Amino acid sequence: MEIHGGRGAGGLGRVLVLAFCVAGIWSAYITQGVLQETVSTKRFGPDGKRFEYLSFLNLAQNVVCFIWSFIMIKLCSRSSAGAAPWWSYWSASITNTIGPAMGIEALKYISYPAQVLAKSSKMIPVMVMGTLVYGIKYTIPDYICTFLVAGGVSAFALSKTSSKTISRLAHPNAPLGYGLCFLNLAFDGFTNATQDSLTTRYPKTSAWDIMLGMNLWGTIYNVVYMFGWPNASGFKAVQFCREHPEAAWDILLFCLCGAAGQNFIFLTISRFGSLVNTTITTTRKFVSIVVSSLLSGNPLSLKQWGSVLMVFSGLSFQIFLKWRKLRMQKKTKDA
Repeated sequence: MEIHGGRGAGGLGRVLVLAFCVAGIWSAYITQGVLQETVSTKRFGPDGKRFEYLSFLNLAQNVVCFIWSFIMIKLCSRSSAGAAPWWSYWSASITNTIGPAMGIEALKYISYPAQVLAKSSKMIPVMVMGTLVYGIKYTIPDYICTFLVAGGVSAFALSKTSSKTISRLAHPNAPLGYGLCFLNLAFDGFTNATQDSLTTRYPKTSAWDIMLGMNLWGTIYNVVYMFGWPNASGFKAVQFCREHPEAAWDILLFCLCGAAGQNFIFLTISRFGSLVNTTITTTRKFVSIVVSSLLSGNPLSLKQWGSVLMVFSGLSFQIFLKWRKLRMQKKTKDA
């Protein structure tokens, strides 16, 4: 996919579209992060109860994104002929259901900045599996990126968390929280590989087709998990939302932000390529940590800020290496 693509758009037009994409991705996902942290840590109503059923967020997100993608496909009036059939997403949706549930569940045990950092270290399991299972040889710059990210996450995890941050957590337990985040990354890896396989077998599959199929199966799995037996957690979540309408509104806004963010991601990838999207989403994660620290009562120590900068230095270096590789490939192609 070409980074400089853009159908008939002039220089100023492309800058405005890019600014629109950046503003959309940042506003949607930073707001979603604030809402996710609010729902997981806030005490609602005069009784001061916490919303303990965080897996319900995934079900709500699945339903909203399924409806959203269905509407977008109908509005685009595009034929689905040649796209991957809806039933083919069943296996990828299993890991796509379990992985995010673990990531959200981790917020009971670690702070939001810690969760964002842990989930930013996706390259670590990829490189470990690539080296041990497939015998892939990586370059020294690749190892430098991994060292910076792994070292930063480790230093953040080992540094002392403020008592104010700990008091906001439902069940403080750092090893369990980080363990859930890394399991989330492992499941995400399988999900991404399966989705890539589907788009290879069915080239006419669009982003909306994937969004529809994944969220259809995600809704089915989460409904069974949360409402499949008497006194299941889904019934308790619905009852909580009835008793605390403020929580229900926060959950709805959380879902709408996620669906809107998907739109901006698809627009960014289609106009500017996946590397530009990666750059925007990586900087968004850093801003999310800053927002969480300033607005949501998660003060970070100087050592923790150093860990954050270490992680994002590694991620920025990785993005730079990708940009350089693309430029070299372009020069070779033009020669």
